Amino acid sequence: MDDGAVLRADEFSARCAGLQAAMADAGLDALLLTTASDIFYVTGFLTRFWESPTRPWFLVVPARGAPVAVIPAIGRDLMARTWITEIRSWNAPDPVDDGVTLLSGTLCDLVPDGGRIGVPMGPETQLRMPLADHARVAAGIGGRSFADATDPVRRVREIKSEGEIGLIRKTCSIAGAAFARVPEFTRAGRPLAEVFRSFQIALLEEGADWVSYLAGGAGPGGYGDVISPADGRPLAAGDVLMLDCGAVRNGYFCDFDRNYAVGRVDAAAQRAHAALHEATDAALGKAAPGLRASDLHRIMHDSLREAGQIPLGGRLGHGLGIALTEWPSLTERDDTPLREGMVLTLEPGVEIAPGRIMVHEENIVLRAEGCELLSPRAPAQLPVIAP
Repeated sequence: MDDGAVLRADEFSARCAGLQAAMADAGLDALLLTTASDIFYVTGFLTRFWESPTRPWFLVVPARGAPVAVIPAIGRDLMARTWITEIRSWNAPDPVDDGVTLLSGTLCDLVPDGGRIGVPMGPETQLRMPLADHARVAAGIGGRSFADATDPVRRVREIKSEGEIGLIRKTCSIAGAAFARVPEFTRAGRPLAEVFRSFQIALLEEGADWVSYLAGGAGPGGYGDVISPADGRPLAAGDVLMLDCGAVRNGYFCDFDRNYAVGRVDAAAQRAHAALHEATDAALGKAAPGLRASDLHRIMHDSLREAGQIPLGGRLGHGLGIALTEWPSLTERDDTPLREGMVLTLEPGVEIAPGRIMVHEENIVLRAEGCELLSPRAPAQLPVIAP
């Protein structure tokens, strides 16, 4: 498959088969999926309409056979363009019965009495329906019961197909082209909010479908955090500017950042950037199937320590795909086995001084003998923007 191509129906049916195999191993008779990423993963149903919290959406994956969509009527036409053929719908929103009876009946149709219905219940999952309605569904399915399906869904979703990897690579290339244009619209005296706005425009011009996430920071010799929206403070000579991009193309994210020096920055910032680059290189050289998430954390953490830096606490990377952040988390306590086909971010960070930090992020895919870089590699030296 060419990078950036739309996935074919057989890709989604293969995913369904993978989930059904995992369900069989877990003793589950069906899966109930309610979130945008899970439903897209199985069906290819891609829409920004998830921004509206008004309506619930359901997909039931039975132990055998094709999934059944139980969705508001407004989504019927779009769902019919996917590989899903059985679509049950109701006019939503309905304050009296917002899909409860229809979903309960569907579960009774597809699951034998006494059967177990898997629902993701663990970390990084959510139930996208009113809790009161979920209780009503539970009361309406007779002797059937709900069980945790976090692990079966994770184990299948965390391994990306070559089609998925190609889509992520394409999104990374789009973001790389936009990052290369940052010096065109960034200079001392320009408000950070305008830089953010211009960067989003560049992402769209380079081919992103939308920009779900953009954060960053700027400050003398470093910045205070990595999640802030932009404000109106003008950039100043000596600032370090960071932009962190979660753009989307055909449903797949990139997630990497870049740092820039606005004019001349102090030596501490230059050393921090060099150490982050070296820590990422260390992880790139050792990342491979057979390690654990905690091993990659340790590799980057130790590299930063050896360079005389203070590593940031928390995770130093995570999974990536149809969500901006997926499992696992690269922390010292996450022992998730790393497997071929996982797409991950490497995200070391350091504290330069109290209130001043710097982070660096790249996107990779694990291959049989190591890893492949998906994002265009950042330069070893901190790029300088003329003040």
